[in-house]
Amino acid sequence: MYKRMLLMSLIATSFFNLCQANERWQGLVVEPENRCTPYDKKDYPYSQSVEDDIVESMSGRVYGPYSGNYFDSDTKTDIEHMVATSEAHDSGLCSAPDSVKAEFASDLLNLTLAAPKVNRCSALGKCGLDAAEWMPNRNKCWFVNRIILVKQKYKLSVDRAEVAALGEVLSSCDNFELIYHDAVNAQLVGRPIPNYQDALSKYDDNRNGKISCKEARLHGIAPVRRGDEAYKYMSDRDGDGVVCE
Repeated sequence: MYKRMLLMSLIATSFFNLCQANERWQGLVVEPENRCTPYDKKDYPYSQSVEDDIVESMSGRVYGPYSGNYFDSDTKTDIEHMVATSEAHDSGLCSAPDSVKAEFASDLLNLTLAAPKVNRCSALGKCGLDAAEWMPNRNKCWFVNRIILVKQKYKLSVDRAEVAALGEVLSSCDNFELIYHDAVNAQLVGRPIPNYQDALSKYDDNRNGKISCKEARLHGIAPVRRGDEAYKYMSDRDGDGVVCE
């Protein structure tokens, strides 16, 4: 009897593992990230000239979709990989040929512009985080759609946290077009619009130096995840990186 129960348990476990291995979402394999080889940024080369291609793809606008800001020169922006090269590496490209890694790094489908403070490792920075860890304040539907398209193109995986974050945004999307905020005004005055505001000035309605869940929901930014500009002003009591879920 014991041997039979043990055999049944092993069969059930194997079946469960097989189901997990075959789980897919939007055509993508759902599995934990795996760094099968060491990550080296030099394995993902791209030319600085691709920045001009990004500007051309936005009809000549030097625009940061994540914040809705305009810039008077692309010298004030970074080239931003929507699916970060480090995340792509851990989601399947770690075993890809060098040619595929180079193609990924220069693929306009995955490239946009961002202010250095948004792109790099800072309090507000994306810094290689995936969609479960960081979402832009603006153009979320466009961003999420691009993440999915890029991962489909390069056969990259998603983990369960990404599925939850991406799916939550998708459920409220009417379209996936890139929105140029205040674009008409920018073209009329012919100069950048200073559009950035600190999170407190945008969401702290009672001016107490903190952002509550009530305020976050009122402004449509809940749930707030680690990496979001509002997160550092909120209380994440269970430390799971998500507030007001």
